[in-house]
Amino acid sequence: MWFSNDVSQETLLRHCYHLICIKISGEKTNSIFLKYPDQLMIGSVNETLFRDVSRETQTKGNRLKNNYIADMEQGLELIDEPLMFKDLVRRTTKDNRAYVLCTLSDRSGQMSGVYWDIPDQINQVLRPGMVMFVTGKVSRYKDSLQIGITDSYPHDNPDLTDFMPGASRTTAEMVEELKSLIGSMQDPWQGFLTHLLLNESFLSRFSESPAAIAMHHASVGGLLEHSLSMARLAESAAANYPHVNRDLLISGALVHDMGKVWEYTLDGEFGVSDDGHLVGHITRAAIHIESEAGKYGKLEGEDLRELLHLVVSHHGTLEWGSPVQPKTLEAILLHQLDLMDSRVQGYFDFLRNEPGLDGWTPRRSFMHNTHLRAPKDWT
Repeated sequence: MWFSNDVSQETLLRHCYHLICIKISGEKTNSIFLKYPDQLMIGSVNETLFRDVSRETQTKGNRLKNNYIADMEQGLELIDEPLMFKDLVRRTTKDNRAYVLCTLSDRSGQMSGVYWDIPDQINQVLRPGMVMFVTGKVSRYKDSLQIGITDSYPHDNPDLTDFMPGASRTTAEMVEELKSLIGSMQDPWQGFLTHLLLNESFLSRFSESPAAIAMHHASVGGLLEHSLSMARLAESAAANYPHVNRDLLISGALVHDMGKVWEYTLDGEFGVSDDGHLVGHITRAAIHIESEAGKYGKLEGEDLRELLHLVVSHHGTLEWGSPVQPKTLEAILLHQLDLMDSRVQGYFDFLRNEPGLDGWTPRRSFMHNTHLRAPKDWT
């Protein structure tokens, strides 16, 4: 570390203007960047001092968020606001100054951002899924809001669920509804779904996984929220149409996407696992259901085959990823209910992520292939 002889290392560290901590892989020390108003110094400090200063700095930053993206308005100035960086695009200006286009998010939504004149040491380590304390200002750009970033430093130990979109309902509330729905069924459906979905090792993953990485229900808990919404629609459809096997249809609604527990990852941002790429959620769900039915021993023959048909046909067509098309009343209903719930929630999610200033989204929805207008009571 480079210091003047008459200033102690500890004093200089504790009075720095900003501290940005970056772990250097494979080394026993940590490199830090001390940004003063007029200079930048790079070096290393011993581990104990690093932890002390980092803790002191992070205590300042770990306060409750002052501003959620959903509530941000033009002209708002942000100071050390914790936000997650997503969708990074690195570029340079004509005079070779680095800047980054990005999406910033928290659990309330997301907003585009631009980081002009990004310091080299930040540009080198910034990656999607990283939570940073951001200083900047919200402004209007091409009919939508954008955060212009002037400064940032990393968050040491963020709770990622605070910065990833979350379900609109609490996990406890959704799990109670799941138990109630399963309890309303007759055997073998009640017993099998209790065995399949309510065992603790699976339920914890089922209740936190997203239903997608974009488009609809792309949120922590989105998979369970989507499955329960489908089950409520299934209940209405079974009451409205004749000849519907109510317990079969609701069972299909609850398990049709269960393979996404293995398909998606939650590592700073939503991603696709190796299993998702190589096997896919439809195949994985069918394999798991058949295996667990064998262990349960009371769901077999035609009942099991009907349930598996709902799972493998729910995308509707071969082009959309189903190995077979819907061929039963319950399968036809399930496919249509899946389309309805995903399209309607996709509409709400797009409005939330693309807030316009005149009631219209500034960009076209990829799902709906058009600009969307918010309901008059939308907030």
